[in-house]
Amino acid sequence: MDYAFHFNNTMAETGVYMALKTILGETEAPPVVLCIGSDLAVGDSLGPVTGTMLSKRREFGGFIYGTLSRPVTAKEVKYLDAFLRKTHPMSKIVAVDAAVGEDADVGLVKVVDGPLRPGSGANKRLGRVGDVSVLGIVARRSAFSYQLLNLTRLNMVYAMAEAISGAVSMLALKEGAKRICS
Repeated sequence: MDYAFHFNNTMAETGVYMALKTILGETEAPPVVLCIGSDLAVGDSLGPVTGTMLSKRREFGGFIYGTLSRPVTAKEVKYLDAFLRKTHPMSKIVAVDAAVGEDADVGLVKVVDGPLRPGSGANKRLGRVGDVSVLGIVARRSAFSYQLLNLTRLNMVYAMAEAISGAVSMLALKEGAKRICS
């Protein structure tokens, strides 16, 4: 099942958290968050901005790959899935990336039960990564999707990143509190 929340919705963070919790179920190991993207285009920076926000949260007890200072682009994905599964065999992988969609979907944060295929908005055929996908629809799909990523509002990307990082942080915090109490 897929879940979607508009970034302007005051309950978006809670909705993303609840969707992630429902999809991931009970986990013992801290989550791995793979934040894909680049800061070369505002619309493509959702992943690295989310990773940077997560890295600043003291309460987050998981692993983060992809920040503004150390971005993970779609090109590295073919190596990353195997690496992450070997390095963190007990952890669930949450993949975060920007995406393009229909006009009505722009502004939605989608949580999808299944792996992410980065670069598909730019017609790249790359491997899948993650156990659950968190996609921020930042622009409409068109023949010029990649160029539209440069016209994306930073405010929307930033607000989406706040909601996603807050939700993932809550997920790790709740799981960490449960591990300490058990």
